[in-house]
Amino acid sequence: MKCHLFFASTLLCLVSSAQVMSDIDPSKAMDTQYVRVMRNQDGSTAIFRRTPSNEVLEKRTFSAGSILTMLTVYRMDRRGNPLGCKIYDGLKQELFKARYGYDKDTGRLVEEQLFDARVKRLDPTGQFEMPVRRFIYTYDANGKQNKPISIVLRPGKTAEEMYARPSALESNPFDTSAPEATPK
Repeated sequence: MKCHLFFASTLLCLVSSAQVMSDIDPSKAMDTQYVRVMRNQDGSTAIFRRTPSNEVLEKRTFSAGSILTMLTVYRMDRRGNPLGCKIYDGLKQELFKARYGYDKDTGRLVEEQLFDARVKRLDPTGQFEMPVRRFIYTYDANGKQNKPISIVLRPGKTAEEMYARPSALESNPFDTSAPEATPK
């Protein structure tokens, strides 16, 4: 099967225009039409908020002490799939930006590219920005996603040093038709 990968070329510009929504108190947050709250066994909380148009999905991760540890702002397509995101630390300083590629025939996520938002790294020609890490996604015969393959593109760096976790959503917390899965 020939895979046709596509990325939105203006993606990183679109994500940069996403307005970060106002803060929310994790101890008082409740599920609504535009908010999903996931409380973890370790006391941490993930709060997902979306815009009424479903164009932006925001994930805020809080420690057990209700301190913001990470903010991820996703730009979504019409089908509810992330096109790209920006990842911020707990002080809302931009760390990374990501873009996602999907198979044109199946619509499955096949690649995630992560770029350092603090330092622009160019390819040897100086024309294209290079990701610092890539995740390649494969699927088994039943269509279940396998563990992603991580490729670090910064010489001398490990995956852990380059943000080891995939930024892609395992599932959209607002998709009621999808089987229940806990987003990361």
